[in-house]
Amino acid sequence: MTFPFHCFANSTFACKQSSFSTAVRPLVGLLIATLIAMPGESSAEETNSSHRVLSYNIKRGYGNDGKTDLPRTAEVISKLKPDFVGLQEVDERCNRSGNVDQAQWLGEHLDMHAAFAPFMDYDGGRYGMAILSRYPIEKTESVELARGREPRVALAAHVTLPDGNKLTLVNVHFDYIRDDTVRFEQATKVREFIQSLSNPAILLGDFNDTPESRTVQLFQDGFVEADKPADDSFTFSAEKPDREIDFLFASPETQWTVKTVDVIDEPLASDHRPVMAVLQLQAN
Repeated sequence: MTFPFHCFANSTFACKQSSFSTAVRPLVGLLIATLIAMPGESSAEETNSSHRVLSYNIKRGYGNDGKTDLPRTAEVISKLKPDFVGLQEVDERCNRSGNVDQAQWLGEHLDMHAAFAPFMDYDGGRYGMAILSRYPIEKTESVELARGREPRVALAAHVTLPDGNKLTLVNVHFDYIRDDTVRFEQATKVREFIQSLSNPAILLGDFNDTPESRTVQLFQDGFVEADKPADDSFTFSAEKPDREIDFLFASPETQWTVKTVDVIDEPLASDHRPVMAVLQLQAN
């Protein structure tokens, strides 16, 4: 940094310049030393990386008004300005939703990178889930899960953050039948997958189970949960919320801080409410 020095054509100042410089020189040296030290302190702070993360079961863009309206879904997401989005119930060229590749369409209209993983062939296309990322997706994996009423996979997207750190997003939509045997088996497989990773991970999605269930409790150890506000934690249904079944977790717990969590009051675009969290990653 350059500090401008101004000279004044004043004889009194000129007479005292020598003594003034002698007095000020140590202060200038101290100031310069402080400025030199500041970049190190700033770099320490910059190792913290905050990310806006959204989990949203979009019900293929089918709203509570009985209309499929993907632009409306995109508008809901856009307003929240997420860095990462886990989407559940996504169609790929299905007749019922206008033969649109919904993941690709949302990615293009939100200026985000998109990845899709199918559960099954359905209605002339495929039905599954997607991840949207502000940063390029370097690799994706479909982790096959135990079959319940429908086939299920977990979608993992591996990205490199602008600071060089690696991050894996894991999107889930667990089985929805009342007996939790298959759902717990699916969750166990996902936990094992995340524990096998050598880099931090964010787990998000529709768990189809409540906070006290063994499925959700499975992620209490070794993960940090994005706890929702106590007075506004219900995520389903969007019109009359009465249960909490959509969650976000981050691993390992020692590297994450949850800054904010909000359940978005959006009663029309889907039957689920979006869950938005700001998560801060502390680099090793």
